[in-house]
Amino acid sequence: MLHARNERAPLPPARPEKPTAKSPSASAQPPAREAGGRGAQQRDPFFDNAKYLTILLVGMGHAWQPLQDGSRTVEALYLTVYAFHMPAFIVISGYLSRTFTGRPSQVRRLITGVAIPYLVFETVYTLFMRWADNPDREFSLQRPGFALWFLVALFIWRMTAPFWHRLRWPVPVALAVGLCASVTESVSGDFNLMRVFQYLPFFVLGLQLRPEHFEMLKDRRLRRVSVPLLAATLVFSYWASPRMNQAWLLHDRPAAEMGVPSWVGVTMYLALFGCALVLTGAFLTLVPRRHTWFTTLGTGTLYAYLLHVYPIKMSREFDWYDVAVMDHTLAPVAVTAIAAVMMTVLCSAPVQRAFRFVMEPRMSWFFREDPGEQVPTGGDRRGDGKQRTDARTEHDRQPVGAGR
Repeated sequence: MLHARNERAPLPPARPEKPTAKSPSASAQPPAREAGGRGAQQRDPFFDNAKYLTILLVGMGHAWQPLQDGSRTVEALYLTVYAFHMPAFIVISGYLSRTFTGRPSQVRRLITGVAIPYLVFETVYTLFMRWADNPDREFSLQRPGFALWFLVALFIWRMTAPFWHRLRWPVPVALAVGLCASVTESVSGDFNLMRVFQYLPFFVLGLQLRPEHFEMLKDRRLRRVSVPLLAATLVFSYWASPRMNQAWLLHDRPAAEMGVPSWVGVTMYLALFGCALVLTGAFLTLVPRRHTWFTTLGTGTLYAYLLHVYPIKMSREFDWYDVAVMDHTLAPVAVTAIAAVMMTVLCSAPVQRAFRFVMEPRMSWFFREDPGEQVPTGGDRRGDGKQRTDARTEHDRQPVGAGR
């Protein structure tokens, strides 16, 4: 299972002769290599299932946005999803980043799996928007377009992971950083740092979680509570939709820009943080833990995250929502189904193979070899694939949900 490679679980008492039969270095070998390197069998389907379901919510949320003006129900669904889908993906990303210590091999995978895709897709997105909307659009790598901010955030968060591991109270400190950002007008808009800071506590929380915390979510009593809880949230969102500014859920601006005093901004930030944690827990209790037909799709969430941007933006730039059929009562249902199919296809193996050259470039020519980290060729390939998968979580982005 996945967590077996990230952190060794406590072992049952062993007979005295067992430890002496192996050297310390042999006993420290990852389970996948001892078992012949069958990396696919070491992945925990729970996390792949969660990533796939979260990326579905990302696509649906973006597809629902233009439909809100004509449907209060759609607006309530939008608010409910945006209250937790991004935090859920970031928590999972943090959990899968627990082993990041800044080793050369990890830094290489972070650069090739996160930084390079950002540079490529930010360039492509700028050219796309020049064609679709504004020929004079400025080319600026420090201003992430649409959903690309998450790659910047993931890069920064993961690089700081060793720092958070050294603190006695990492989550409260990260929460304090997010609070300060939420009331500070001078936070730079470069690299969308406001979101980086405000979402930071969820990533740091994920760093602190252990397999046993996710095991607690197996409790059937929690499942029975989760469905009514999510339903109650939807009802509350229906009531709040005409009364609440949706921008609070995007975490991309300070309180002053929301037209409220700082103490209101702090209160809202803490309230939304607590709400997101509760709803994330409720969502995760409903995620299947066994292998399903969509488990393998969870490995391709970054592909779906980055590629779905273009059909979503085309639907808005070319007024697809203005056609007569969109006035039909069942139009939101059809849009939801189309979004789900789109995200599923973009997670599929053929799409991954077609875009792997940019999403997972090898770039061995770019890095110096580190003799201290060389391993046999077969083991390196297996381990590198596993580490790359972890380095791409997201919301492995998800990316798991993005704002506008």
